[in-house]
Amino acid sequence: MTRRMHESADRYLRSMQAAGVRAVPLPGARTGPEGAAAAPVAPATSEPQGARAQPGKATSGTGRPAASAPAPAPAPGVPASRAPLAGAPIASTQAGDRLAAQAVGLASAGGGGGAAVARPQPAPEAEALLAEVAAEVAVCRACRLCETRHLTVPGEGSARARVVFVGEGPGADEDRTGRPFVGRAGQLLEDILIKGMKLSREQVYICNVVKCRPPANRVPEPDEAAACAGYLDRQLLAIAPAVICTLGATAARRLLDTELSMGALRGRTHDWRGIPVITTYHPAYLLRNPAAKVPTWQDIQRVMELMRTP
Repeated sequence: MTRRMHESADRYLRSMQAAGVRAVPLPGARTGPEGAAAAPVAPATSEPQGARAQPGKATSGTGRPAASAPAPAPAPGVPASRAPLAGAPIASTQAGDRLAAQAVGLASAGGGGGAAVARPQPAPEAEALLAEVAAEVAVCRACRLCETRHLTVPGEGSARARVVFVGEGPGADEDRTGRPFVGRAGQLLEDILIKGMKLSREQVYICNVVKCRPPANRVPEPDEAAACAGYLDRQLLAIAPAVICTLGATAARRLLDTELSMGALRGRTHDWRGIPVITTYHPAYLLRNPAAKVPTWQDIQRVMELMRTP
């Protein structure tokens, strides 16, 4: 395996460990004294994101490592067995183990290469996997964002969606309701869905890179995005849509592992583990820059074309 493959696998194992999912040993990977796949424990460093500047929004946080905290009580409706134990990962279900094994195997193959593809799950199993992720997100304390959130926002929609929209992170309205894209930007996204794509929210899946609201709606720090990486990857692998549409630079850079600008990423079909990825502007950006609605509609037309692909 190349150095890049090792780094990709290590990043995924760290995110799965942070998410509380049992790590799956990776054949041929570096191992610790017990022969299990060794995941580095050093905190992630804050690196420049080149993120879009927004009026009234800071583009950098403190960069401090997440403070350790005692394990919280399970959220309402979450079995006690699903709550994270202090210093120990929770046990995942057999379905989750299979999906984690698939995800780690894909990471070892280099992430977004065309050779390793995400396989669609049967609808009941995909729904169970999405519910499992939501339950883990509800009690997650893997990064500092848990300290200021009101509600977690795992995502919502159909487990059989042909398209998944991935945004940056929850805002104030989402933090209050626990639902993604329900503020002004969400209303614009619904207009795109209903008027342009002739779809309802229930027919697609909508989620974000981070599942808790960053303070003052700032751009998520790299370690915060990494802490949620396992959640997002498992959602995408469970659904295995015909196409992923990233909304804004943060989501595009997270899935495509790049620092390129939106201008450089738009107008091309990218790949995430065998799934086509179309990048377009975030609805919040469109509210401030209405002229960008024209190129955004061009991107959405490409999304619809890919959705029709068998």
